[in-house]
Amino acid sequence: MLEMRGVTKAFGSTVANDSIDLELRKGEIHGLLGENGAGKSTLVKILYGLYKADEGEIYIDGEPAGITTPSDAVDRGIGMVHQHFMLVPTLSVAENVVLGAEPGQGPRLDIAAAERAVRDLSERYGLRVDPTANVGHLSVGVQQRVEVLKTLYRDARILVLDEPTAVLTPQETDELFTVLRGFVDEGLSIILITHKLGELLGVSDRITVIRDGKVVDTVVTSETDEAELARLMVGREVVLQVAKEDVEAGDVRMEASDLIVDGASGEAVSGVGLEIRSGEILGVAGVDGNGQVELAEALAGVRQPRSGRIELAGEDVTALDSAAMRARGLAYVPEDRGGKGLVGEFTLAENFVLKTYRRSMFSKIGWLLRNAIRAFARRRIDAFDVRPPNPQASAASLSGGNQQKVIVARELAGEPDVLIANQPTRGVDVGAIEFIHGQLLEQRERGAAILLISLELDEIRQLADRIAVMYDGRIVGEIDAADATDEQLGLWMAGRGGPDEDQPTGDDRVRS
Repeated sequence: MLEMRGVTKAFGSTVANDSIDLELRKGEIHGLLGENGAGKSTLVKILYGLYKADEGEIYIDGEPAGITTPSDAVDRGIGMVHQHFMLVPTLSVAENVVLGAEPGQGPRLDIAAAERAVRDLSERYGLRVDPTANVGHLSVGVQQRVEVLKTLYRDARILVLDEPTAVLTPQETDELFTVLRGFVDEGLSIILITHKLGELLGVSDRITVIRDGKVVDTVVTSETDEAELARLMVGREVVLQVAKEDVEAGDVRMEASDLIVDGASGEAVSGVGLEIRSGEILGVAGVDGNGQVELAEALAGVRQPRSGRIELAGEDVTALDSAAMRARGLAYVPEDRGGKGLVGEFTLAENFVLKTYRRSMFSKIGWLLRNAIRAFARRRIDAFDVRPPNPQASAASLSGGNQQKVIVARELAGEPDVLIANQPTRGVDVGAIEFIHGQLLEQRERGAAILLISLELDEIRQLADRIAVMYDGRIVGEIDAADATDEQLGLWMAGRGGPDEDQPTGDDRVRS
């Protein structure tokens, strides 16, 4: 149905796609797999007309497609659902779906016809959605259905989904995959980009693996497994299962009570209470945007809470800033490595001492001790296998996984008593994930108290000793990791309790 032949795309001296061939058959789900920066998104953006290839051809049904704009792609039956939705929150579902291709005569929109068209598509493909509902009031999972309906309304035969489950609960993920299987039964073809190996194995027919801008292999899904896919992605064997030692939890290192924190658009954290003990990992799960960032920043001293109390080793530290918190033994890995964790233009050596350059080992009477800083950076680079191993390289020149290693290496340098780690493996390849997980477990075994915030349930369940779930700024449930199921966690992530239990409140204390 679709062929991409010899597709090459470079940005300056960086070759994002290097003579890539990709074949999509009618009625199949084709997985596109690769580590962060491998070239997956560039390839599908070329397919959708957002980028123009330097070399190569695209064929649909054996004919040259001539795609140079998204309109060309839509005209040829290609639809794309981006990881970050392209919806207008103030419009209804029907208005969003038909936007740009409105039914009616002249300037008048036939809203009744639009709603009928959306309802018909919704029923045909099993995408339950109310055409009259305001998009801004819908859950993330339903908003994704609206994005898919937009492509179907334009008669898409080839559907590209970029990390479609990144913002979904487990139940919503299952529902999406059921819908995708229905699509292929209808004759549609799907390209599915995801970094979750288990998901691809469960839903795809074939998988193409890209590494460093080149196709490594295309495998039949039923004939491969997670270990082989991971090896193809990173070029070596990867340990996928975390080996977690039994560690007895110690004293409470950090405690928060009735914490209320404001975000950009009002109250983001509503009455949260939690305790973090030494030698234990408290995992916080939840769909993105439910107050996790604001909670982490408040606990790390980056954001001042409106009310409530934060204690560190029994001391009231609610009003302290991040520097004072760090001086008391707290380390913080932010969720945005580029915007909050590193200064891209600075060297690795400079980034390693961003928070500690005033210490006597790095400066004297106002002058930086450059040799000492470089020597310290070399030791951390060697310990964390940062590549390239050059203290003078700029942070911006590193891959996402290596940038993340730099941040983790810096934050763990002082062997902190408390570690706040928000999305520590976001957007990194399985090799870097394996390494970072190992570092977190080493800190746990050393006796550190760790708050791990992650959108990846697998990560939370493998690393955490106890799991709390945030929804709408509150902690709505907590459970021992050994007793947690995806079903229960998914219900809490959607703001619902179990079938035979009362809904927990945000004031319930989470003990870990």
